[in-house]
Amino acid sequence: MPANLESMFYVREVPWHRLGIRVEEALDSKEALTAAGLNWKVGQRPIYTADLVCPSGKVYTSQEQLIPNYKANIRDTDGAVLGVVTDRYKIVQNEEAFAFTDALIGEGVRYETAGSLQGGRRVWILGKLPDNYIIAGEKIEPFMVFSNSHDGSAAIKVAMTPIRVVCQNTLNLAMKNAKRSWSAKHTGNIQNRLLEAQETLGLAHKYMETLGKEFDNLSRIRLSDGKVMEFINELIPLSVDATDSRRKNTEQQRDDVKIRYFEAPDLKVLGKNGYRFVNAISDHVTHVKPLRETSTYRENLFLKTLEGHPMIDKAYQMVKAA
Repeated sequence: MPANLESMFYVREVPWHRLGIRVEEALDSKEALTAAGLNWKVGQRPIYTADLVCPSGKVYTSQEQLIPNYKANIRDTDGAVLGVVTDRYKIVQNEEAFAFTDALIGEGVRYETAGSLQGGRRVWILGKLPDNYIIAGEKIEPFMVFSNSHDGSAAIKVAMTPIRVVCQNTLNLAMKNAKRSWSAKHTGNIQNRLLEAQETLGLAHKYMETLGKEFDNLSRIRLSDGKVMEFINELIPLSVDATDSRRKNTEQQRDDVKIRYFEAPDLKVLGKNGYRFVNAISDHVTHVKPLRETSTYRENLFLKTLEGHPMIDKAYQMVKAA
């Protein structure tokens, strides 16, 4: 697997992010945690000082001392240090973090992918909601991602990731009237967990309903070819003092968006409007290879796209202001 991806599975068809190991059936949360290699626990250990080696090579030896107010989060299977946290930090195990999703499974949620990035410091499980939406005449499938971190960098989080089925574009726009991501409170109380699951579904359905209205509004915003070219140049700017290499790379990115907007068969049928333009930008950021392809670019794109890509959000705001 790529360097930044530790473990991951997906169901049957290769997903838009093209990461992970294939399984044949969608799984419940416990099966998903096992298939994704997340069936491990995190413990905490105190941190002590050790010998200090200076750049000069000189070693300063001192009596081992406890470092107060901090602990190390350690994975039980291999002893890996996942993060250094304060005494106030409460561990939320993988199984605990995703346990309340079992309440959602009763509503028909299927788990399509789950995995671990950055050596176990960040984990997630992605579930497909049972409802399918026809928005602007197209099939949109709603997904929710539940993520957690073990290095103290983030709380348990839930985020919407709607997928346009025909081309696997992600369309999780940042809208004022509906949250696309929110924090999930962890609790061992089953009644509270069920209540929070219901609230989570409510927020998800509200987001999809609002998204549908926004897609309809975008499809009514007519764009001239000149306006589209203006938007592309603004989204992918080129400074006057750019080097020849930078100029070439920028033009290459601009040309990719132009081809997707003006020539992609699945977009040409939508008419020349804001919805088509936002989809072209989503198509570009979701699928195009970067100019400098690193070993971790797919994982980085996956994380960025799950909670909303800034370039798609900017395109959406530009169209609304047109």
